[in-house]
Amino acid sequence: MKRAALFDVDGTLADTNHLHVVCWWEALRQAGHDVAMHDIHRAIGLPGEDLLAQVLGEDRDTTGDDPLSAAHHTLYGTYFDRLPPLDSAADLLRELNRRGWRVVLVTSAKDAELDALRRAVDADDAITATASSDDVSEGKPAPDPVHHALGLADAPAQGAVLVGDTVWDMQAGSRAGVACVGLLCGGIPQHDLEEAGARAVYRHPADLLEHIDTSPFTDGHRAPSALPNAHP
Repeated sequence: MKRAALFDVDGTLADTNHLHVVCWWEALRQAGHDVAMHDIHRAIGLPGEDLLAQVLGEDRDTTGDDPLSAAHHTLYGTYFDRLPPLDSAADLLRELNRRGWRVVLVTSAKDAELDALRRAVDADDAITATASSDDVSEGKPAPDPVHHALGLADAPAQGAVLVGDTVWDMQAGSRAGVACVGLLCGGIPQHDLEEAGARAVYRHPADLLEHIDTSPFTDGHRAPSALPNAHP
């Protein structure tokens, strides 16, 4: 049976969540919206339109969505040449590829942003394909991106594992019927990730790589929901 290792990118393989928070905060501020950074952080991982609905409400004037998204993209684009990968992110992807897993990125990033993230992670030799929110009608937390990623990997949900750092990742994976692994490096508490469906939680990619043989990536193993070295 073909096996798929599905990975979110922002906050999971690259240390970019707080850059997104600052860029969204500035875009919103310039448009006259006073939104707390904490509230923006909780919405990171959603497609732009859904993020704006989360922080501004469903009853907002949606004609402002495109200008806000464009402003965020412009601000975030100033970091494209120096996006920081998380420690051992590339090593983790290569190790899974070596073990026969088909690695697929499942992300809301688009075009130039996705290219910059892939350059930062620097593991294209281990990546089979990429699924973005542009490829489906609904982004995370809907299961559509995960279903699409499984199709790209030509692998069933049974035995597939999704790694992410947000509740949206865990919800999308759970709804698609794949095992979910949460990482704390995106800034979301362990309890929230577990409530959203995380089967196991690790601090960051290096921690998951160190414990790969007792993780959901290893046949016959079912890791506990909270490892001793994981913490909120």
